[in-house]
Amino acid sequence: KMTTPENILLGTLEDLGHDDFEKFKWHLKNNGSVEGLPAIPETKLENAERTDIVDLMFHTYCINTFEVTKNLLGSINRNDLLENLNNIIPEPKGKSGND
Repeated sequence: KMTTPENILLGTLEDLGHDDFEKFKWHLKNNGSVEGLPAIPETKLENAERTDIVDLMFHTYCINTFEVTKNLLGSINRNDLLENLNNIIPEPKGKSGND
């Protein structure tokens, strides 16, 4: 199957247990994300499944979604998943065209 950004994010969220997933959502609504980016309203988050969170995050953060995700994973002490993401999605190096 295609490894889309959405699939990568969903896989990451599926690696979070219930408690970590709830903490992740808590940080999203409390804007524990990235300076200058909006929080996602609690009303949209409270009953959201992992698939809903993927849609909400890409809709809200667009190209910044993985930056937000990495920050949130750090906030909930899931550095294992953070490392995973860094391996899949390298930090932007400022040069393009490396495929």
